[in-house]
Amino acid sequence: MAPEGHTATEVAHVLTESLPYIRKFSGKTIIVKYGGNAMESEHLKSSFAQDIVLMKLVGFNPVIVHGGGPQISKLLKRIGKESSFIYGMRVTDSETMDIVEMVLGGLVNKEIVNNINRHGGCAVGLTGKDGDFIHAKKLTITCKNPVLEAPEIIDIGHVGEVANVNKSIVETLIAGNFIPVIAPIGVGEDGQSYNINADLVAGKIAEVLNAEKLILLTDTIGVLDKQGHLLTGINASHAKEMMSNDTIHSGMLPKVACAVSAVQNGVKAAHIIDGRVKHAVLIELFTDSGIGTLVYN
Repeated sequence: MAPEGHTATEVAHVLTESLPYIRKFSGKTIIVKYGGNAMESEHLKSSFAQDIVLMKLVGFNPVIVHGGGPQISKLLKRIGKESSFIYGMRVTDSETMDIVEMVLGGLVNKEIVNNINRHGGCAVGLTGKDGDFIHAKKLTITCKNPVLEAPEIIDIGHVGEVANVNKSIVETLIAGNFIPVIAPIGVGEDGQSYNINADLVAGKIAEVLNAEKLILLTDTIGVLDKQGHLLTGINASHAKEMMSNDTIHSGMLPKVACAVSAVQNGVKAAHIIDGRVKHAVLIELFTDSGIGTLVYN
């Protein structure tokens, strides 16, 4: 029986439209960065899990990298600890890092794994600390200070950037027909844990796995021009120009920057899509119209 509001012919058209994409991407690795409202709404959580399971069933190799900023802030508030941000990055002292690991590596990661498995998938959760997976280095922030001759260095604690990715553990999981679900926590040479921006982790993993696609779920419709119109496609050089003239700014900056880096380092295409739309991943992958912004080299 066709879904309510759709004729059987319409459903058949959608299915046949998806066939070329299934053929094209079968056996290919697709990295999906999962975050924002898509992680907080119950019906969007369910539709995302269904999308990932369907991708796996038709022969794709999905790899999930997730965030969890709002969930971290909620737990910090419950224990009476204020969240503090500098240039959009969470100041992360040792106590906060413990909470980050509890939320990202525990609560959030296992909920995503459970949702995928409940819908018929076979997901395995891990952090960058598992299997010597993500090597991190401390992120330093510098800013101009009119009082000082040299730029001021700001210490924001256990916030890191990706130094190196050991891809063997993810390749082993993919070969075993599992769906990896990755929390963006890395470990430094000193053994310290570091909280890393999930977009950047997703981009680096896409690069080292030579992924076919990188998909970044956001809370906006995609990349906008100066007039606020959606850009359905943009090449890397144009994206860099838009970042330099402040057309792309704020929270969209790290997403576009990691998309550009990915396509310039072997990833075939990156997609910045609206995670607030039900089945956004399937719409982008399996239909001619797609959704959001395609970034290409």
